[in-house]
Amino acid sequence: MVTIVADTTCSLPQDEIRGLGVPLLPQIIIFGEQQFRDDFEIDTATFLTKLKGATTLPKTAAPAPSLYTPIFKEYLDRGNTIIVICPSAELSGTYRSAMVAAEDFPGKDIRIIDTRTVTSGLGSIVMVAQKMAASGVDADTIEKKVRDLASRQRVYFVVDTLEYLFKGGRIGGAAALFGNILQVKPILTLKNGRAEAFDKQRTKKRAIARIIEIVEQECPHSDEALLTLSECDAMEDAQALCNEFTKVTGIKNIPIYEVPPAIVVHAGPKVMAICFFVKE
Repeated sequence: MVTIVADTTCSLPQDEIRGLGVPLLPQIIIFGEQQFRDDFEIDTATFLTKLKGATTLPKTAAPAPSLYTPIFKEYLDRGNTIIVICPSAELSGTYRSAMVAAEDFPGKDIRIIDTRTVTSGLGSIVMVAQKMAASGVDADTIEKKVRDLASRQRVYFVVDTLEYLFKGGRIGGAAALFGNILQVKPILTLKNGRAEAFDKQRTKKRAIARIIEIVEQECPHSDEALLTLSECDAMEDAQALCNEFTKVTGIKNIPIYEVPPAIVVHAGPKVMAICFFVKE
């Protein structure tokens, strides 16, 4: 059997993903001297409340290798192959932590994959892999599918400000926009696993209109696109955006997930992330 392991940056509801039998690792949120796991010690709503009262921006840390160790031991003892589906190593130390933990199990079948993505696009990959594992599909086939999806993912972020990405060091090639931070509503994308500038608009309304145009042009007009949206403190805008996506693609019941605290630290409140997969 194959066990899929994920972490909270996939944006999937924790009860749902654990209910499917997927072990879920936390990210660590750091406010000064205080540290919180974002799986059961702090959620997005609590994080936003603390953020408003913070004098300095919080930081994040990947799950320590020691958090992977008991999970690896439990499922390896059952004779399972383990596939760890990680967020982009350019954005998170999660991949490295999993690799370090796997060194304690030499010769065991532990496969750790850097998907080069994050948020609900990562969540879609996890869900596809878990459905395959639950159906008894072999590890080689699942790994191939995960890598294929990772190569075809597209992620676009509409952020309210670049301040968080800039101060958190996750801004990548989007740094060129920072000088105009007060004058634009930036649209970012992930390129080679890093946040890069894609477009900039003068108003939020224009930024959203541009995102609708991108989805209409680039996203396959079928459920195979696995179109999803993640938001933080922007549910009204997210619902309106999904309605527009349905109009231009015909895709119904587009899932909306909540962006977890570890991503909000760097992207900021009011962020929306649009994820889909282009055709093979």
